[in-house]
Amino acid sequence: MSDKIKLSKDKLITMYMDFVLENNKTPESVYNFAKANHFDESQFYRFFGSFEALDSAVYESFFNNTTKTLKKSKEYKNYDAMNQLLSFYFTFFGNLTANRSYVSKSLQAEMTGLSKMKKLKPLRKKFLDFVDELDLGGFNLNNKQLDDIKDRVVNESYWIQMLATLKFWIDDDSADFEKTDLFIEKSIAASFELANTKPLKSVIDFGKFLFKEKINMR
Repeated sequence: MSDKIKLSKDKLITMYMDFVLENNKTPESVYNFAKANHFDESQFYRFFGSFEALDSAVYESFFNNTTKTLKKSKEYKNYDAMNQLLSFYFTFFGNLTANRSYVSKSLQAEMTGLSKMKKLKPLRKKFLDFVDELDLGGFNLNNKQLDDIKDRVVNESYWIQMLATLKFWIDDDSADFEKTDLFIEKSIAASFELANTKPLKSVIDFGKFLFKEKINMR
């Protein structure tokens, strides 16, 4: 049986997504999943230790496909940080839209607790690493310890922004998700404006922003 199909991480991800959509549920066991797709159960564990790990890998693959597309663009390399982040968002949500049925089913029941979802933790790490590489500018407190804390808080705010956008996209029923496009444009512009405001006002406004977003995510 194992000779009939050559597995890869990407192939398992595709099989898993198809299974969830076709059966309207996650597989009951690795054995049943392997049997339905004509491969030996032992092959699954070469790539994933559980369905939870595979589920997380789905969102990692959306991220990886996004950055791979961006790296192929000559224009992207010449963009400033704000437009690079905008390009990421539009490309990433384009990937999500191409797989909206799966993403909606995967996340819909847990939308109120997105920030605590284990399946998004690998995506969070990759996204924060991506944001950390951008030249976000902003104010400097001239204190290494405080600047390090400030940078971590600012980066975390971008993740909260990502979750807010994801929730907005899930609920968006506008044609071609035009409202989500506007949400992305306005929220990214606001976040960059916030990051480049004078220190005291920025800290106050940033605190309000975090509080508002956390309330909305509950």
